[in-house]
Amino acid sequence: MRSKFIQRVAYACGTFGHDVFYMMLSSYFMIFVTSNLFNSTDAEGKLHDAYMIGVVTTIILVLRVGELLIDPFIGNMIDKTKTRWGKFKPWVLVGGGVGAVCLAILFTDFGGAAMTNPMTYLIGFAIVYLIMDVFYSAKDIAIWSMIPALSFDSREREITATYARIGSVFGAQLVTVMVMPLVLFFSINQNGGAGDPHGWFAFACIGGAISVIGAIILGIGTKEEQSALRENKEETGLSDVFKVLSQNDQLMWIAFTYLIYGLGANILGDSTQFSFLGIINVVIGLAAVALFPTLTKKFSRRGLFFVSISIMIIALIFYAFAGKSVMMTLFSAGLFALPQPLIFLVVLMTITDTVEYGQLKLGHRDEALVLCVRPLIDKLSGAITSAMVGYTAVWVGMVSGATVDSISADGVLHFKMIMFAAPVILIIIAGLFYRAKVKLTEEEHERIVKELEAKWAEMNK
Repeated sequence: MRSKFIQRVAYACGTFGHDVFYMMLSSYFMIFVTSNLFNSTDAEGKLHDAYMIGVVTTIILVLRVGELLIDPFIGNMIDKTKTRWGKFKPWVLVGGGVGAVCLAILFTDFGGAAMTNPMTYLIGFAIVYLIMDVFYSAKDIAIWSMIPALSFDSREREITATYARIGSVFGAQLVTVMVMPLVLFFSINQNGGAGDPHGWFAFACIGGAISVIGAIILGIGTKEEQSALRENKEETGLSDVFKVLSQNDQLMWIAFTYLIYGLGANILGDSTQFSFLGIINVVIGLAAVALFPTLTKKFSRRGLFFVSISIMIIALIFYAFAGKSVMMTLFSAGLFALPQPLIFLVVLMTITDTVEYGQLKLGHRDEALVLCVRPLIDKLSGAITSAMVGYTAVWVGMVSGATVDSISADGVLHFKMIMFAAPVILIIIAGLFYRAKVKLTEEEHERIVKELEAKWAEMNK
């Protein structure tokens, strides 16, 4: 019992550090770029700043879209890894180390090149960001792909994933709380509360160090379960990567369901960005995640999924009629955010169980390749919804400092259609697909594992 607890905590430390890194990169790197790296005061300098920020943003967008195509191949490489420490730990440790170094470099002006030689800066930035992105993706896939390697039991997987999710939430929120105090503490010039490059560089170094320490703790405290079921009789070739994914029908259906759900859930954005509401949502969200094993035991994953999306739909209806009421808006946003961590865990656990489903159906095991689908869907839905929100803002005239009062009645109607009606429809569609197509329950997974054990025992005679 003690060894399981230590393993869960060590794994949570790894996800804690991993999400510290993710939050710094996804939320605060662009703040550094806009508030410190390119922040001229004269008119000509501002035009140059706008151009450079636009190019940096485009580089990031192109690289992140390209990453969607390479993630499955990274997963396939991880599955083929064989070391005395297992297949995942080397990628977590190396990915964490390389990522930390690259993150620190990104939070600099590349030796002054950002202002004195913009083209050199952009080329260097693209190279460093690409290296960082590849190794971050490898670590991301490896760290979440470990769940099926740590246990074959669905119940233990749920508990381990719960610890991991709590660690990741704490990691992300720690960054939100500590970012400006750290930046300002290490800054030579307070710069009106925005800090200076010295402070941001120190912030990046500390975050990268936390990520590496978390990876080391994970490496020391976890152990992959050794079993004949994890030994492939044949490896998946690079040319067969997408074929393997497409033939695992339960993986494809849960992935499609999660994509449709993600489009609906992400249109409204992340309500935790509002500080007061964010604190409430984090507390409620952590409590909900901690109760995940209990809730799945009471309702089953399937039942919990439907209860969760029902709460979200009710919240959206409240949201649509909140008008200018701050209290109603806060309540609706909190209610909408509450079940989202639970849905994440339901999807993660179902995708995890498709490892054995695919193994039984296809005759070989692909852990990292299968688990890379979840972050891939997150990236894809995030990119699509960001574009949807941007186009909607232009469509309804919500640009250049526009307020609710300055938008036309048609614009308000169109805004509500996209921001409230569309999420309700998408979430309902996701629920219908889940009900009709996702058949991999906890009981079915247990049956599959028993059948695999019998089959593999016969093959190894």
